Amino acid sequence: MDTQKLTIGQMADLNHVSRQTLRHYEAEGLLIPNFKAPKTSYRYYNLNQCAKLDMIQYLKFCGMSLTEIKKHFENGNIDNIKEFLTTQVDFIDESISRLRQSRRLISQTIENYSRYKYLSSRTIFHEYLPQRKIYVHASDLNFFDESDSSYELMVHELKASLLDKKMPMSYFSNIGTIMRRPCLEQHILYSNEVFVFIVDDDTPDSSKIQPDSLETISEGMYVSMCSEDIFQESEHADQLLNYIKENNYTIAGDYLCEVVTEFPVFDKAQRSMLYKIQIPIKSNSANKRI
Repeated sequence: MDTQKLTIGQMADLNHVSRQTLRHYEAEGLLIPNFKAPKTSYRYYNLNQCAKLDMIQYLKFCGMSLTEIKKHFENGNIDNIKEFLTTQVDFIDESISRLRQSRRLISQTIENYSRYKYLSSRTIFHEYLPQRKIYVHASDLNFFDESDSSYELMVHELKASLLDKKMPMSYFSNIGTIMRRPCLEQHILYSNEVFVFIVDDDTPDSSKIQPDSLETISEGMYVSMCSEDIFQESEHADQLLNYIKENNYTIAGDYLCEVVTEFPVFDKAQRSMLYKIQIPIKSNSANKRI
């Protein structure tokens, strides 16, 4: 092998690239064969050109376009390449963050679909729930006033709030509404707040959020009920409250309505979902153990 006159095939094999790739780099003006035979017009590479080919492949792997690579080669300024690589690191970090959020969203959706299969609709049940964190948006609307129209408006307000705080939209997959304890205790169906659950390892920058927008839901025992009919939530809430009263339990916190699974919407105008309403309770001494 004549290292001063490498054929395109030899250059390709030596560097583990295709001949088409070398022809493309030549056409782009990035890597021109070092020698052209005057009689045959055959083009030959010099072994030293492997270093430039390695740099092209390296910068391309780092995300630089061939046009940008050519520009940096023509400028010959190392600082420009360093600046590009620094910017690229920031871009990669942002991409990794988005991918993690996408993965969490997909995992949450899969988990929610799995939960849907095992949750009984319209049956009251007891469950122990761990501590949870939520981001809350307060609206001027009352969910129970206009049913699905109020809910849609509240959901869009929440989405705008998340975007304004630069919070990941992956949170938007697991939302809910709150009815505060004082209303519950008076049996007043009033809910003007909508929330999303916050994941511990992905907590948003607290400097962008009002302190009263982040809340911790205490762990404890809940009475719950699931349904797929958004128009019957008030009826189900009444059922839960009557159940608590009949069994002499004490309301121990706020009412949460959590969207467990949102189904794809094809030909319907309104959302289709499985939601779970849940009220924390305490057992009075006269009660049997829950």
